[in-house]
Amino acid sequence: MLELIALYFLARYNGNTASRKGLKPGTWKIYTVVAWFSAEIIGFMLVINVLALKDLVSLMLIGLASGFGGFLLIKFILDKKPDMYDDDIENIGKL
Repeated sequence: MLELIALYFLARYNGNTASRKGLKPGTWKIYTVVAWFSAEIIGFMLVINVLALKDLVSLMLIGLASGFGGFLLIKFILDKKPDMYDDDIENIGKL
């Protein structure tokens, strides 16, 4: 449950970053949620197959860390995009 609350705030953060850059915030929020769950599932699969861990607490911690990695991936992609440049001198006389 706490994971979903954290995901809500992290998706909102990426949405605000996207709107600051002139991109659609809803799209980037969806990207954040999809990346979170995709990275979480990939993290689960790697831990189960490679390390053969079956402990529920370890799986949950690895899943949480992997999901946060998915958020960081989307944040990195957004941070690389240029900011929206609004030059006020070009808006003189426009209403």
